[in-house]
Amino acid sequence: MNETNHSQVTEFVLLGLSNSEELQPFLFVIFSLLYLAILLGNFLIILTVTSESQLHTPMYFLLANLSFVDICVASFATPKMIADFLVEHKTISFDACLAQIFFVHLFTGSEMVLLVSMAYDRYVAICKPLHYMTIMSRRVCIILVLISWLVGFIHTTSQLAFTINLPFCGPNQVDSFFCDLPLVTKLACIDTYVVSLLIVADSGFLSMSSFLLLVISYTVILITVRKRSSASMAKARSTLTA
Repeated sequence: MNETNHSQVTEFVLLGLSNSEELQPFLFVIFSLLYLAILLGNFLIILTVTSESQLHTPMYFLLANLSFVDICVASFATPKMIADFLVEHKTISFDACLAQIFFVHLFTGSEMVLLVSMAYDRYVAICKPLHYMTIMSRRVCIILVLISWLVGFIHTTSQLAFTINLPFCGPNQVDSFFCDLPLVTKLACIDTYVVSLLIVADSGFLSMSSFLLLVISYTVILITVRKRSSASMAKARSTLTA
C-alpha cells in the first residue's frame, strides 16, 4: 500500500445495523448472548471431541475443526460490532479494515472446503465402509484440514490483492457492521467495475465449486443407500443427519 492511499483515508465509518439510539442497548444484549452461545457451543464440541477417546475418529476430528472455524468466523468482526453498539461513532482504521477483509475470506473459504472434506468423509464411510479406516487415516484427515486452510489463504490473498492498491480519497462510510469487500471497493476514487467483477468471480468460483462437489457427493451417497437394505439406509440416514 503506498503512502498516498494511507494519507488520504486513514479510517472508515461503519454505519452498523441500525441508526436508532434506542435499539443499540437491545442489539447489544441480543448479539452478546448469541455470540456467547456460539462460542460456548463450539468450544463444548471441541472439548468433547478432544477429551472423549471414543470420538477420536475422522468424522469427529473434522467436526471439531469445523467448530474451530465457526468460532473464527463468528469472531473476526462480531466483538467489534458488539462494542460499537455502545459508542456513537463507529470507526475502524484502514489497516484493521483490511485485516477484517483478510480474515473473513480466509475463514469462510476454509469452511467451504472443510465442508467438502466432511462430505468426502461421509461418502467413504457409507460407500466404502470396509476401506474407511485405511482411506481416512489420521494423516489424510490432517492433510484435508491443511488443504482447507491453504485454499482459504489463497482465496483471501487473491481477494485482498484487488483492494490493497485501490486509491481511497473521498467517501469513507461503509454501509455494514464490518468491512465488506464489495462495499469497500465502491468507495475507491476510481471506477471499480472490473475489480468488482473479479471479486464476484473469485468468490463465485469457490462457492459454486464447493456447492457442486457437495451436491455430487451426497447424490452419490443417496443413490448408494437406496440400493442397500432398509437397515443400511436407516444407519446411513442417522450418519448423514449431522
